[in-house]
This record gives sequence, structure tokens and C-alpha cells, in this order.
Amino acid sequence: MMGLLDIKKYLMQHRRATLLDLSSYFNTDAQILMPMLAHWERKGKVRRVHFAGSCQKGCCQQQSAIDVYEWVEHLDLT
Repeated sequence: MMGLLDIKKYLMQHRRATLLDLSSYFNTDAQILMPMLAHWERKGKVRRVHFAGSCQKGCCQQQSAIDVYEWVEHLDLT
């Protein structure tokens, strides 16, 4: 079973990921991941960056929006 520490580990290794990336990797619905990501956001460990734009391939009829989650906790190496 996937939990908060699994998300932490994934984001620490990959530095950033979309909700779709996380959902695919953990084979879990995005609705389950969102509260866990919100937990790390509240703790100041994850930052959600919202990108809005249009589909570059011309196949989409509407604007696309992508949320990218970045692990922002810095390790103190001193």
C-alpha cells in the first residue's frame, strides 16, 4: 500500500512530477494522491506549480492546465 513516505521518496528522487506521473507510477487514482500531496504542501516540503496553456499538437479543443509538484525541502549538508 502506498503512503505519504512513498510520495516523499518519489518526489525526492525525481524532484518534480505531474499528478498524472504520480498516478501512473503508483497505479492509483489522482483523487487519492491529492490529499497526500496537500499534506506535504502544508508542511512546506512540496510546491505545486500551475501551468496553463494550449495543446501544442493541435488535437485538443480546449486549454490544458497542468499541475507540477516539486519537492522543495533542501537538505542541510553542514
